[in-house]
Amino acid sequence: MSVDPQPVPFLDLGTLHRERRTELDAAMGAVVESGQFVSGPFVDQFEREFAEYCEVAQCVGVANGTDALELILVGLGIGPGDEVIVPANTFVATVEAVVTCGATPRFVDVSPTTLLMDLEDVSSAISPATAAVIAVHLYGQMADVSGLAALADRHGLALIEDAAQAHGARFDGRRAGSAGRAAAFSFYPGKNLGAFGDGGAVVTDDEALARTIRCLANHGRDEDDRFRHPLSGRNSRLDGLQAAVLSVKLRYLDADNAGRVAAMAWYRDLLPSHIPPVATAPKAAPVHHLAIVRTLERPGVTRVLDEHRIGWGLHYPVPCHVQPAFSTFADRPLPVAERAADEILSLPMSPRITPDQIARVCDVLAARVPAVI
Repeated sequence: MSVDPQPVPFLDLGTLHRERRTELDAAMGAVVESGQFVSGPFVDQFEREFAEYCEVAQCVGVANGTDALELILVGLGIGPGDEVIVPANTFVATVEAVVTCGATPRFVDVSPTTLLMDLEDVSSAISPATAAVIAVHLYGQMADVSGLAALADRHGLALIEDAAQAHGARFDGRRAGSAGRAAAFSFYPGKNLGAFGDGGAVVTDDEALARTIRCLANHGRDEDDRFRHPLSGRNSRLDGLQAAVLSVKLRYLDADNAGRVAAMAWYRDLLPSHIPPVATAPKAAPVHHLAIVRTLERPGVTRVLDEHRIGWGLHYPVPCHVQPAFSTFADRPLPVAERAADEILSLPMSPRITPDQIARVCDVLAARVPAVI
């Protein structure tokens, strides 16, 4: 068996970090010199910058994206007795946040083309107990926030965005993070905007909600009196080193996203017809956190990719409503999500992936993976 000269990594963070090493080192050095490791000016600066980027008024840096979701739910007073509508096709953190807050997840199916939550199924899932809908912007593409916002308004529900995979995406002109009552972001290192460890943020136009979340994330501490704790909170703070790194990376986010968009266009041109990419909705402007395709022969495809040292991933092979931890909340089959879970495959994607690398991936798929008749 011939061996390709160079592997194609699933995500090439090393190239990006080498390009920006001088700026990153300077930013981290400034934090070390200042001694402002928790809260402080570097976190304040990033919060201002990211709020402006998301086209909202408020940003609260927190420890991770899961905490961001939980803090939004708690800040909105959602808990026992409430139902929260979530798509079955998402990372488990979306559902974990609902369960941790004591609320009940209500699973809905997804669109067969985009694999994002299906608006009609959301509408049919609303009950007198429904308090919120979490719109998950998966793979870098926003859910239909225009339709979901109209639906939420009609029923008096809070629309929450899980934007952990959609930094910079738009739908119908609206930036991810600006369409709902509040939005949760993750800065896990592999995200489009990634830290050098865990990190997250809540963004919102609701100043009162932002104050509540900031209080909850800092042990329930009063912002004007550090010895007074009006709420029972937690320790969930973005640290200064991560904030400084994120400020550097934020300067390049639009350019990096443009690199991902170009890469996905190359994939669409070169992929064999029997391994199609997930569709883009007409009003969506995705940022392609992941390059998702579908195949009826996934075990064979992944074996071929391994043979040629081409990276790949699965996002996600087990829908949340059939996960052992959450299956007790499922009340019906969700056939689109269940079928997609057996077919989806994530191909290499990063801002610096080259046309030659993508051509090699697609050539291997075309030559070694026959169409299923």
